[in-house]
Amino acid sequence: MNETEQRPSAPTPADPPPGADQVFGSRLELAVRFHGLLARRGVELGLIGPREVDRLWDRHLMNSAVISDLFPESARVIDVGSGAGLPGIPLAIARPDLRLTLLEPMARRVGWLEDVADELELSSVTVVRGRAEEKAVRANHGGADVVTARAVAPLAKLAGWCLPLARTGGLLVALKGASAAEEIERDAREVKAAGGGVPEVATRGEGVLEVPTTVVLVPRVEVDRGRDARRRRKKDR
Repeated sequence: MNETEQRPSAPTPADPPPGADQVFGSRLELAVRFHGLLARRGVELGLIGPREVDRLWDRHLMNSAVISDLFPESARVIDVGSGAGLPGIPLAIARPDLRLTLLEPMARRVGWLEDVADELELSSVTVVRGRAEEKAVRANHGGADVVTARAVAPLAKLAGWCLPLARTGGLLVALKGASAAEEIERDAREVKAAGGGVPEVATRGEGVLEVPTTVVLVPRVEVDRGRDARRRRKKDR
């Protein structure tokens, strides 16, 4: 065997990067399988762009999973607008104790999510077709400990959709980018009107990701419905 044949093969985009074992622990193999599903069927279905395949680990799987320490033990979690399964599927892999509902309005994506949950045997995952603002969804699935969403909408809209699904004392965990602080300042009134407390920016994945994940944390507070009704009556006079 010559020197060239003895050299180890170069890593491919499918190989878990350094730090992936810290994020997914003993369930890393499930993350590898999800990566493979996204890279093939996810691209075919248009859930992931072809140019994203080379950065699925860093930008999508680990970006989603590094926030897992923000969720209480055995929490009931709703992933709003789950789409390709982000952040819900990586969270289910990293934290099998979480009871996750993946909420998605599009039938094609719902079918994908159901197939992934079955193929990876994620027994803690339930897939629901619907929108967060629908009365039936709020009636049947509200009261969650945590509601999360990734790349769904600006904070004002997101708060209006997601906070009513959380119990009082629960939390909205919104994965955002560099403009998170600007969104908080811009949308403060809408967040408060939706039942949100004081938002906070947090980051996760330092030392693991090249670009750490930025999240906005919004606690769900008790809404004074009587006060809101009084304001509406005063406005109508």
